[in-house]
Amino acid sequence: MQLPNVHKALTLFLQATLLLGAVLFCFQARWLTAAVTTAIIIVTLLPLVLGRRFDVRIPPEFEFLAVVFVYASLFLGEVHGYYIRFWWWDAVLHMGSGFLLGVLGLLLVYILNERPDVELHMRPRFVAVFAFMFAIGMGALWEIFEFAMDQLFGMNMQKSGLVDTMWDLIVDCVGAAVIAFLGWIYMRTVGNNSFLERWIVEFIRANPRLFGMDGGEQ
Repeated sequence: MQLPNVHKALTLFLQATLLLGAVLFCFQARWLTAAVTTAIIIVTLLPLVLGRRFDVRIPPEFEFLAVVFVYASLFLGEVHGYYIRFWWWDAVLHMGSGFLLGVLGLLLVYILNERPDVELHMRPRFVAVFAFMFAIGMGALWEIFEFAMDQLFGMNMQKSGLVDTMWDLIVDCVGAAVIAFLGWIYMRTVGNNSFLERWIVEFIRANPRLFGMDGGEQ
C-alpha cells in the first residue's frame, strides 16, 4: 500500500472510531458526550470540506495529522479525560498545534511569495516571523475559546486557569518557533531534503494553480 493510501486509511479508521463511539454513547444515554463526539466528527471533516469548497487539494498526510490532532485533543483529551489522567498530554498537544499552525502559516505566505501574478517578494526571515506569529495568534484565539466555554457553559477546559493558559501559550511558542526556524532554513537552502521541504513540495504539486503553474508542471 502506498504511503498516501496509508494516511487515508488511518484517517478513515479514526473517523470510524469516533462514529462508533458516538453510537455507543447514544446507547448509554450519554447524550451530551454523544453530541460532543458528533461535533468532533464534523470537525475532522473540515479539511476535506474546505478543500473542496476552495478547490485546494490537501495532501493526505496533512489531513491525517489534522484528524489525529482533533482526535487526541477533543476526543481523548476532553471526552476521555486524558488531560487529567496524563499531566503531559496538554503540553504535547499544544506543541503539536504550534507545529501544525506554523506549517499552515508558512504555506499561506509561501503561496503569496511564490505566485508570479502577485507583486510580493518577502525575505525568508519575514516569512518565518509571519509563520511564528500566525501560529501564536491562532493559539491565543483557542485560549479565548476555552475561556468562553468555561464561562458560558461551566466547562473546565482551562483546568488551572491562568497558569494553564500561560503554559499553553509558552508551549505553542516553542512548536511555532521550531517550524519558523525550519522554514527559514528551507527558504535559504532549498534542496536540504528535510521533512518540511518534502511537505511543501507535495503541497505545491497537489495545487499547481495556486503557484501560477499549469497542471503538468512539477
